[in-house]
Amino acid sequence: MSVDTRAAVTIDRTKRSGPAPQARTTKSTAGDKAVGGASHVILAVWSIIVILPMVWTLIGSFKTTAEIFKSPFGLPANWNFDNYVSAWVGNNFGGMFVNTVIVVGCALVLVMVLGAMCAYVLARFSLPGSRVIYYLMLAGLTFPVFLAIVPLFFILQGMGLLNTLPGLIVTYVAFALPFTVFFLFSFFKSLPYEIQEAAYVDGASEWRTFFQVMLPMAKPGMAAVAIMNFLGLWNQFLLPISLNTDQSNYVLSQGMASYASSAGYSLDFGEMFAAVMITIIPVLVVYVLFQRQLQGSVSQGTSK
Repeated sequence: MSVDTRAAVTIDRTKRSGPAPQARTTKSTAGDKAVGGASHVILAVWSIIVILPMVWTLIGSFKTTAEIFKSPFGLPANWNFDNYVSAWVGNNFGGMFVNTVIVVGCALVLVMVLGAMCAYVLARFSLPGSRVIYYLMLAGLTFPVFLAIVPLFFILQGMGLLNTLPGLIVTYVAFALPFTVFFLFSFFKSLPYEIQEAAYVDGASEWRTFFQVMLPMAKPGMAAVAIMNFLGLWNQFLLPISLNTDQSNYVLSQGMASYASSAGYSLDFGEMFAAVMITIIPVLVVYVLFQRQLQGSVSQGTSK
């Protein structure tokens, strides 16, 4: 084939196929820019509203009470950790911190294991009454906690768990279980049934299929609900203040309330600010470390 013939064939193919499609470009309208700008302004204002009190509390935790009243927005004369040491040792916030870690840690492990198992069974198996159980879990989300305080008090008293850390752990698990089941139900429901059937064909039991095949596939949802449960349980106030009156078993939220109410007008504000920072720093650390997992988990769950 000659060069002219090849050129003619190429031109003919180009005419048939038409011009190459151009990449589509999305143009933002003036309305989109206005909404975006307004959203950024609102988020910036909200961030300032949230961050400034926290920064003010952090700076005040290094001051004495006299410095706080003399110069509320000024820097401390001496940057030392005397207030933190006094709050940690003198007011037993160290012991309350340990109690909080024990209660929240044990409750979080139990609620994640039990919630994942319950959500898996409700989502993957057609059992008599499974829908009723699921709707009862949803009803638990709408039930106000303060209405259950009196029944919980007598139930724990009858079980011998009132004013104990195991009693708080059981109550925390019951409090967080409905949300955990509701959140993980959609994740297990969206997993492909072919993988579960392939595990059965390979000889895996129900337990092995759940723990080694299905549970790792629901890792995004597990990560998201674990972080949200940790934040909710760590900041829990009503349940411990109502069901735990033994000072040796106080958690941090109870310690803060007891310290602020018992001190009266002789309150050491620098020490109180240090106690507040001891309470909120673990929550901030956990959120900063796992915020990417939380954002990725929510986005994956939404796309499913």
